[in-house]
Amino acid sequence: MRLPKFAKLVEVGPRDGLQNEAVAISVADRVTLIDHIAEAGLTAIEVGAFVSPKRVPQMADTAAVLAQVSRKPRVDYLVLVPNMQGFEAAHAAGATQIAVFTAASEKFSQANTNCSIAESFARIAPVCEAANNQGIRVRGYISCVLGCPYEGAVDAEQVALLARQLSELGCYEISLGDTIGTGTPALAETLVETVAEYIPRDRIAVHFHDTYGQALANILAVMERGIAVIDSSVAGLGGCPFARGTTGNVASEDVVYMLNGLGVETGVDLGKLAAAGHFICEQIGRLPDSRVNRALAAQSDRQDLVS
Repeated sequence: MRLPKFAKLVEVGPRDGLQNEAVAISVADRVTLIDHIAEAGLTAIEVGAFVSPKRVPQMADTAAVLAQVSRKPRVDYLVLVPNMQGFEAAHAAGATQIAVFTAASEKFSQANTNCSIAESFARIAPVCEAANNQGIRVRGYISCVLGCPYEGAVDAEQVALLARQLSELGCYEISLGDTIGTGTPALAETLVETVAEYIPRDRIAVHFHDTYGQALANILAVMERGIAVIDSSVAGLGGCPFARGTTGNVASEDVVYMLNGLGVETGVDLGKLAAAGHFICEQIGRLPDSRVNRALAAQSDRQDLVS
């Protein structure tokens, strides 16, 4: 088995995770979560989104969150922006890295952003140009790369062409999102190999949801194909507000535990990361979806009983 020696985890819990939770989390608790995640060793964290608070109320006050986090050196704090209005707000708030997004499915694009794929690129292009002119790095996301809730199967070649477009707009990294979690290792491998014909592998990231319990298997499969950037969400938070029935993102704790067992370095302290997941789940009022987090908590409870 040939695997990268080091994998970078991009923590999406504070944005992609919390945006799909029914409970709105306070600015103070969101800041605490982000600071805990950074303290655990994550070097790339999605902290929020400059989107309409009416459409995604959980992401309201992202500017306040960005202003209050204890910024660590060598940690990227990303914010999602959908258009120039969002970019201007992000720039005013001091964002140094942003993310833009499109979809591989026309119907999902319409449901998610009320525009076609072509129209989404018309919105993205000036954002990328403005960000690059301001020295702000841009990450690109593509949703529904392995399946769409409205259209079913998605053509890998279509995803690859979109990835190339994002790259040409100046995105330093393209995250391939299995938004509804229907992907399997074989499909994930095929997708990565197809996209790699258009952009270098070191600029490809993967973003798997665990709806069918395939996320960890998919991650291992694409890592064997040279992919070393993985999006994950602390405690397995999230899903997609525009794709009903989907479960959360793959849990960061579960990914780190697997990579530790494979001897792949991440620089992440699993205990501190699990504590961050436990903290945010207490605020939401539910248990973590991470199996590793639950196992560590049970182990701690048993030790307390023995002592």
